[in-house]
Amino acid sequence: MVLGTANGRTAGIAAGAFGAAALLLYWAWPSGQAASGDIGTIAAHAAPSDTDARQQRDPDSIDLSDAQLTSVKVEPVEARDFPVEKEAIGSIDFNEDMAVQVFTPYQGRITALYAQVGDDVKKGQTLFTIDSPDLLQAESTLIAAAGVAELTTRNLARQRDLYTTHAVSQHDLEQAVSDQQTAEGNLRAARNVMRLFGKTDADIDNVVKQHVADSALVVPSPIDGRITARNAAPGLYVQPGNAPAPYTVANIDTMWMLANVAETDSPAFRVGQKQRVVIAAFPGRVFDGAVTTIGASVDAGTRRVLVRSEIKDPGHELRAGMFANFTISVGDPVRAPAIAAAGVVREGDGTMTVWVTADRRHFTRRTVRIGQERDGYRQILDGVKVGELVATDGALFLSNALAIQSR
Repeated sequence: MVLGTANGRTAGIAAGAFGAAALLLYWAWPSGQAASGDIGTIAAHAAPSDTDARQQRDPDSIDLSDAQLTSVKVEPVEARDFPVEKEAIGSIDFNEDMAVQVFTPYQGRITALYAQVGDDVKKGQTLFTIDSPDLLQAESTLIAAAGVAELTTRNLARQRDLYTTHAVSQHDLEQAVSDQQTAEGNLRAARNVMRLFGKTDADIDNVVKQHVADSALVVPSPIDGRITARNAAPGLYVQPGNAPAPYTVANIDTMWMLANVAETDSPAFRVGQKQRVVIAAFPGRVFDGAVTTIGASVDAGTRRVLVRSEIKDPGHELRAGMFANFTISVGDPVRAPAIAAAGVVREGDGTMTVWVTADRRHFTRRTVRIGQERDGYRQILDGVKVGELVATDGALFLSNALAIQSR
């Protein structure tokens, strides 16, 4: 009985001591809040969890291990020159200043065609032939004039022989001289008419020699170039100057690029400005060109201005209708901080960020404002300074690692 009493006394002392300790912890707690009586809850407040510690870190920073550092390349921000340029999209077309409409010089029916659209032709190459009554008449006149000239020349020689023997009078000799000179003049006129049909002296001499008239008129290409249009067919009756021309030939050593630029950009363009032209059909290639014409008015519907440029194409590779993108320098280059393009990351919300470090281990994400890209480098308008260390290769890896850490 005494033992039981003693045990009860001991238990009471222990309970009192525990209560006193709990009361002391209640008043010592910084928030002044009472404990719920659960020891686990009190312990949770006394020792912050790993989640709480992670939340206290900089949410835009990350530390990399030695193994992770092998995936990241760090380089200093450089100062580079970026040109002040304007860009526009246009299309390729034939140079109409170097295009020729090929008409027949005389009327007639087309008998044969020798070129198709897209064919490259040389100057003097036959495009088509026509059956020309005018040519037939000219050749007949030439043959007759040549015969008369030959006859009068022989008669003059005979009259001179007779005159020396006093068989003919001086009047007869002078008449023979006059007839021969008239015949020579008619022959020269007939030969000149043949030249108007494109006949050479060899062709004319051959007609005179064979005494054969041929009505086939050959119409050649006046320039080297490419056939851009054909409106001819065998049997079609054509006349000089009547549209449409049977053929159109364009010199393709140069081509046009037609672009419609925004009204607000138009004051920056000037005739003669050099440009770099990139053609969608030839990736990685750059063609040289220059502005030749700026439209005199603004399109009322699109609020755009026509800019026409001339592009060199010595290899005759460009085709009318190809899409092209041209870039023109409109001012002096601007020197600005630059980062390798791989070092700039586009975040989910559309912002552009880079990863900055001071010790090559601790990286902090920083929002930047970017400009143009040139030769693999991004112009940085705001956010970093020249000389700061940033991650280039591996910047996307850092963004992914931070997203995993934040979960």
